[in-house]
Amino acid sequence: MAAGIRILDVIVVVVGLVGLLLLGLRFATSNRTTDDYFLGNRSMPGWLVGVSLVGTSISSITFLALPAAAYALDWRLIVNNLMLPVGIVMAVLVFIPLFRQGRITTAFEYLGTRFGPLLRLYGAASFIVVQLLRLSTVLYLASLPISLLLGIPVVSVIVAGGVFISIYTMFGGIKAVIWTDLFQTLILLGGGVICLITIVGATPGGLPEIVSRGVAADKFSLGDFDLDFARRTFWTMAILGVFQWLADYSSNQTVIQRYLAAASTREARKAVLLCGTVSIPIWAFFFFLGTALHGYYAAVPDPAVVQMPADSVLPHFLQTKVMAGITGLVIVGILAAAMSTLDSGINSIATVTVVDLARPGRSMGSTGGVQLKSARWAAGVAGMLMVAGALTYHRMPRESMLDLQVIVTALFGGCLGGLFLVGIFTTRVDNASAIGGVVLAIAANVYLLLNQMQWLPAAWRLDLHTYWVGLTVNAVFVLSAYGLSLRRRLRSDGSALGGLTVWTMASPDALPEAGRGKTRVS
Repeated sequence: MAAGIRILDVIVVVVGLVGLLLLGLRFATSNRTTDDYFLGNRSMPGWLVGVSLVGTSISSITFLALPAAAYALDWRLIVNNLMLPVGIVMAVLVFIPLFRQGRITTAFEYLGTRFGPLLRLYGAASFIVVQLLRLSTVLYLASLPISLLLGIPVVSVIVAGGVFISIYTMFGGIKAVIWTDLFQTLILLGGGVICLITIVGATPGGLPEIVSRGVAADKFSLGDFDLDFARRTFWTMAILGVFQWLADYSSNQTVIQRYLAAASTREARKAVLLCGTVSIPIWAFFFFLGTALHGYYAAVPDPAVVQMPADSVLPHFLQTKVMAGITGLVIVGILAAAMSTLDSGINSIATVTVVDLARPGRSMGSTGGVQLKSARWAAGVAGMLMVAGALTYHRMPRESMLDLQVIVTALFGGCLGGLFLVGIFTTRVDNASAIGGVVLAIAANVYLLLNQMQWLPAAWRLDLHTYWVGLTVNAVFVLSAYGLSLRRRLRSDGSALGGLTVWTMASPDALPEAGRGKTRVS
């Protein structure tokens, strides 16, 4: 074992992970159909689905990156998250009843019905590529502090962690994901609370001293309130946050799959309301953890942290200031945070792969073993690709890794959010107009990508901050698709769009509840 490793921490980590693995595998025998595997037979209680949404939204990046942001700068990055209620309100009023009124399994089945099979394929493939990129990033970044704290090579952490998560997700399905998300969220919060109590207790003057130093250093600032969109001002982060949450709650399969897994429309609404109520205080807590860390090292200077990257300060504190065993609990919390994101992503990729790519148009609710095996194989392959991606990141310079992430996300992430929002909120935009809009948006995406990489001649460049690229591409799609639709004859009535837009869906109170039974892919 590496020097400095503490056996008690290793024991705590192993026990915690074995417990989570056994919990996940507990549900392997309950999956008899793909409806069970993908949606828990549409019978999950709202409170449990809500906690799962919370766990999915607060990954290990939250555990480490938010304290690092507050430690290094201030609280301005929380402004994006403060816009979550916009997405919650629209989910309750529009997105949940719209998606639940049909017997669908994925968001892209809706896209196929609204805009045709080509855009269904585009949306599904885009989601899988971007999700795999995100999962690889989360696994890699979560492995770095674990490697440091346990003295284990990063490669070993990546492989062991990826295989571990893939096994219980592969066999347990959505029930395993949601139930383990509950315990992972509790462990995550417990680890954060332990960190904060330890920091406050070690700081001379305690909590008042931390708050006082934070105020003096302007650590609680939400950013400047001017309208300079080239910087991370309050309004920049707020505008981007509104679009992010609208897109997330209308087009993200990991979220929509939970709408559909809930036992009823009422339970699904309860889930997102719980998520919105709980998530913001949790994000604020982790920002305060970073502020507390700043207060501690301001009161108790440590030369080792002066030149240290901000995201290494919390692991350094745990390694040097926290007793053995307690650090192990915090490590399990960091792992749990990563797991709650990774298992959700793997399950959603498997769902989209089977429903939208491998077996479009076929029944998804039969008890045939072939479909269930296909789902498990898809989850296993997604897990292996996640591990391969994380190992690739490990072998790349950090700058190249970030460049690759920007490039792939730009090319494949594209205008997916705008595509769903146009489908839901307009009746004029038809298949041809949407396809034309996607083509123009992809062209704009390529131009902006070359612009951000400074690969264009100076005369062709546009002075646009990276933050605005995604929103700009989606705006190009919306304007292009709607503009193209104006040149086409408007539908004479909304009968062909019945139930597909906010203007043609039935009243939420009149919707039949999605009962248990077989799911058919549209």
